[in-house]
Amino acid sequence: MEIIRKFGIKRKEFEEKFLVKEEGTASEEYGVYPLNRPIEDYIKKGLVCIDKPMGPSSHEVVVWVRKILNVSKTGHAGTLDPRVTGVLPVLIEESTKLVKILQESEKEYIALMRLHEYVKKDEIEKVLNMFVGKIYQKPPLKSAVKKRVRIKEIYKIEILEIDKKDVLFKVRTEAGTYIRKLCRDVGEILGCGAHMQELRRIRTGCFDENACYTLQDLLDAYIFWKEENEEKYLRKIIQPLEIAILNIPKIIIKDSAVDAICHGANLTAKGVHYIEKSVKKGSIVALLTLKNELVALGKALADAEEILKMKRGFVVNSERVIMKRGTYPPMWKSKHELANLLNFKP
Repeated sequence: MEIIRKFGIKRKEFEEKFLVKEEGTASEEYGVYPLNRPIEDYIKKGLVCIDKPMGPSSHEVVVWVRKILNVSKTGHAGTLDPRVTGVLPVLIEESTKLVKILQESEKEYIALMRLHEYVKKDEIEKVLNMFVGKIYQKPPLKSAVKKRVRIKEIYKIEILEIDKKDVLFKVRTEAGTYIRKLCRDVGEILGCGAHMQELRRIRTGCFDENACYTLQDLLDAYIFWKEENEEKYLRKIIQPLEIAILNIPKIIIKDSAVDAICHGANLTAKGVHYIEKSVKKGSIVALLTLKNELVALGKALADAEEILKMKRGFVVNSERVIMKRGTYPPMWKSKHELANLLNFKP
C-alpha cells in the first residue's frame, strides 16, 4: 500500500489505525508526496519549529524567519513573552492556514516559581494539585486578549524540584492558560505570595524540544541552499505542513474528489478511500490525498464505522481548504455536477 509509504507510517501501523472503504493507488500523473516537493514549494508549504531565545518577542522571531527565507508570509502557533523560551512553531506561506489549529493545541511547560516565604513541601504539593482540572483564570494585565474570566483546564502538574523558596515544576495545559497567573494564584492560596521566575515551553501539540532549531541553524541551512545548491539541511529543518495535523483524525479521499473539495464542496461517501478509526461525529478531521497531501480540514458528520457503511450522502463538512485549486485536475463532468457537489444551483 502506497498511501503513507513516503511519510513515515508503516503498513502495519496504517492497518491498525484505518478502516478500508475502497482500496486506491496514488496516481503518478499529479500530486506529490510532501517530502518530495520541489524545494521552493517545500518551503512555502512548510513550517519550522524554532527554539525561541530569551529577549525577542514571538512576533520578532516570526519576522526574522520571514526575512531569512525571503517569503511573503509567516505566522506562529502561540505567543511566548520576550523572557520566555522554548518551542515556537513558525508556519510559512500556505501553511499559515493551520495557525488556528496549532494555537488551539495543548501546551507543556517547565516553570520556576519563586515563593515569597518558606512553605513546607507537602503544602506546596497539596495546593498545586488543587489546580489540576478546570480552573477559572483572568488573563494578566500585559496579555493581548480581553481581561475577562475564562475557564481553562490543567491536565497535569508535576513537581520536579524544590530548593528553599524556588519550586521547579512541569505543567501540561489547555491552550491559552497563563502560567504566570497560575504562579500568582498558587502563592495567594498558600498565603505567602509567589511569582513566575522563569518559563520554558517544551511542547506545542505534536512539536517538542527535539523538533526545534535555532534561527542561526535556519540561516545556515538557507545559505547552504542558495550558495552551494545543497537542500538537505533546509529539508531537515523545515517540515511539511502535514506534520501539524499528525494528531488530528484523518480521512484519505479519492483523487476524483480532491479538486471539488478545493472548490469548497463537502466530502461525500463515494469520495472516501480510508477512514481513521478515531474519527467521531462532530470532530475536526483532516482530508488527505493518497500521497498524504493535506487538502482540507472539516467536521465529521458521522463516526468512522458509520462512514464505512454509507453508500451516499455527505460525510464531512469542509471548513478550511488548504490545497490550491487546480493542484489535481477537475473530474466532474459538468457545471451542474460541480454545483451539486457544492450543494447549490448554478
